[in-house]
Amino acid sequence: MNNENIGGNLDALAEHPLIEISPQELETQSYSLCKELIEKAKLQKGQILVVGCSSSEVIGERIGSCSSLEAAECLFQGIYRACSEAGVFLATQCCEHLNRALVVERAALPFPEPVNVIPKPKAGGSFSTKAYENFRDPILVERIQADAGLDIGDTFIGMHLKSVAVPLRLSQKELLHAHVTAARVRPKFIGGIRASYDERLL
Repeated sequence: MNNENIGGNLDALAEHPLIEISPQELETQSYSLCKELIEKAKLQKGQILVVGCSSSEVIGERIGSCSSLEAAECLFQGIYRACSEAGVFLATQCCEHLNRALVVERAALPFPEPVNVIPKPKAGGSFSTKAYENFRDPILVERIQADAGLDIGDTFIGMHLKSVAVPLRLSQKELLHAHVTAARVRPKFIGGIRASYDERLL
């Protein structure tokens, strides 16, 4: 974790009444969670992982009610590190105030159609705010077709996944207080009973 980005706010996060682990452990858990997803989804270099993350849910509050930049920094650093190691692009889903637009690196999309907005904790969410601050060349787009997804805190990311989404069972069902779900995608089957299929794409 880049502690220079957080300053003394790590102490504030550690003192939250519902935080039972250290900020460093929160980053470690988010890294492990994302790394497991990348491996199970068999993501390849250059593919896109969409992540929706409610920092409010992570710290034990209702989604959208207590956005935490401190928690988001830990979560983002862990997830971003796992993606960077695998060469996978990270796309972060903003909250519904921005119609679930996404923060993504410009290089992830061949012909992007950016929208003009800067995410903030109360309009976009803390996780996407941190992505916008840390990406090399961030843009916001209204839609994407990602190759896998990670949902932390029931943010609902399905609208940004390719067809066909397939649930992934991860060893970690929660990240601190937030419910965690994940999905990969597979190509559609076409051709009916006479067709043959590539087992590697299942």
